[in-house]
Amino acid sequence: MAGGVAMVTALTTSKSYGQGTTAIPKNWQLLNYATDSVYGTGVEKAYKDLLKGKKSTPVIVAVIDSGIDTTHEDLKSILWTNPGEIPGNGIDDDRNGYVDDIHGWNFLGGKDGKSVKEDTDEGTREYYRYKRLYINPDSVLDKQSNEYAYWEKLKGKYVKPTGENKINYKKMLTLQENMKKCEDLLSGYLHTTDFTTSKLDSIQTTDQGVMMAKNFMSRLMKSTGEQDITYADFKSELEEYVDDLKRKAEQADGEPTDKRAEIIGDNINDINDRYYGNNDVMGQFGFHGTHVSGIIAAVRNNGVGMDGIADNVKIMLVKAVPDGDERDKDIALAIRYAVDNGARVINMSFGKGFSPHKDWVDAAIKYADEKGVLLVHAAGNDGNNNDSTDNFPNPDFADHTHPANFITVGASSNGKQGPKIAGFSNYGKKSVDLFAPGVQIYSTVPGGNKYGSASGTSMASPVVAGVAALVLSYYPDLSARQLKYVLEKSATPLPDGTKEVIKPNTDEKVPFSDLSISGGIVNAYEALKLAATVKGDLAPKKGKAKVNPIKKG
Repeated sequence: MAGGVAMVTALTTSKSYGQGTTAIPKNWQLLNYATDSVYGTGVEKAYKDLLKGKKSTPVIVAVIDSGIDTTHEDLKSILWTNPGEIPGNGIDDDRNGYVDDIHGWNFLGGKDGKSVKEDTDEGTREYYRYKRLYINPDSVLDKQSNEYAYWEKLKGKYVKPTGENKINYKKMLTLQENMKKCEDLLSGYLHTTDFTTSKLDSIQTTDQGVMMAKNFMSRLMKSTGEQDITYADFKSELEEYVDDLKRKAEQADGEPTDKRAEIIGDNINDINDRYYGNNDVMGQFGFHGTHVSGIIAAVRNNGVGMDGIADNVKIMLVKAVPDGDERDKDIALAIRYAVDNGARVINMSFGKGFSPHKDWVDAAIKYADEKGVLLVHAAGNDGNNNDSTDNFPNPDFADHTHPANFITVGASSNGKQGPKIAGFSNYGKKSVDLFAPGVQIYSTVPGGNKYGSASGTSMASPVVAGVAALVLSYYPDLSARQLKYVLEKSATPLPDGTKEVIKPNTDEKVPFSDLSISGGIVNAYEALKLAATVKGDLAPKKGKAKVNPIKKG
């Protein structure tokens, strides 16, 4: 799940970025540089200056993710409800093949109500699948074939990293032990564990133990590159990162058990075996899907928690992403389910480095393109150049065509501290369409009407999906191709005039325009202005967008 919440491989590999003590507004992704001095999207300005008094139409946004807290105060009223189903009667009333799919569907579910929580990495699954074929040196299989070359690639990607994961996991356990000691010292001094980096920096005492703990924790928390991150958010992100390392380290000890097969029982190699799963889109609440959904559409102006981007959206949750790598079959069917049930925008905050059934996913992407549905995908959190590094799903089809309904999103920061482009974000002049706020994004979290911050291209993607839904709700006749055109063409350069940025995962300065196709950050205000001028179709079904789609006069 490479597009997941970014935790700090920085804890062992990256630099610590200095931070000021100026607080960043929790809703910074909705603000704009001219009035708020942050690299936001101009959503609030758009509502104030462009949309006041205008009517909107509802837009269904599908979130393919880990699950959602359907009871959350800021989400329960914006959930999509299937008009063709009678809740709880055990009958497939709308005859779509999925019984009681009231708010969406769970492709990770079993008939007994259980769900797959964890799965292995795709590289691990592929490694063991091909190991059975090629481990015998006397194998008669053609060692000059593309398949053998793929096996060699798998070995290179699997063997070395699994050893490193074991080492890093042990390091993280030691780190957590040291953090606990520091937490005890600091909470005793501050009388709270609810502290931020700025609070730590303000500590002045002659107690050497407290000062050592202060310096250790401050440096550690700043290594995220997040402005004034809270200890609770930092600790939560670290725990997720360590859990992921543990899972990967355990995979190095032998072929893992296929828990998915035990719970779901479908034929994973048959795309036509499609009617499986259950209707439990909530599961164990799903931090990731809950946070993503809030970014897009948490109820606005209700005086509670935080505001989402789009004010007339229904969220359809399609559960298909476990802890670990998602399966191509589940993703392909999740896309088709969303399209068939009325979604106009689909957010996909996930990704991986191998895709054995890419053809299934590509066919689903093409299906969405034919039906006019926009797909928004997270670029990934490895600091990689996607032009030269595989990140799936992607719009690069085997026949060398590219759909016009697929947007890949990198993560930008608020511009107040650290790198202006998130140090973890993937990028690509040919493969990443634009950037969007993805550092310390405050949103809904599960388990009792809670809220918290998270970082990652997983947060940047729903920012773009939210802006897309906002534009579509006021200009519902736009096609997916037109909508993509509007979002890309209205994306703006860094608003303070900065031309060069630090390339992620390096110390190198490069032109910001070299990191994406558009060379810009999504801008809701400008997108709405541009949408008002668009007419006609913008692209053939295969290829690049046509030019001059704007009305004249």
